[in-house]
Amino acid sequence: GSRWEQALQSFSKMAQSTIKSNTITFNAAISACDRGDELEKILQLLNVAKQSTVQLDRISFNTAISACEVRAKWETALQLLNDMASNHVQSNTVTFSAAITACEKGSQWK
Repeated sequence: GSRWEQALQSFSKMAQSTIKSNTITFNAAISACDRGDELEKILQLLNVAKQSTVQLDRISFNTAISACEVRAKWETALQLLNDMASNHVQSNTVTFSAAITACEKGSQWK
């Protein structure tokens, strides 16, 4: 399989073992999926993290929002921006730039 699939398999094996997932392992899996052009998998990982005790961070959200930017998924990018605020995760220039570009690529610039 591809590298993102291998990364997700390792992540799944870890989840089934006694080793606990954390922000770093989630970010590694999210990053692997981003490189594999797998936005849906990224969103699934974010949902799994939200249902667990793992605290997502700026890297988690910025990677996901940037993935939305590349794919012009402006609605998802804006939802993730809202999720960041709801989770008290500080946004930065990268965050807003990616969200704005997603809107522009999706022809939602108003």
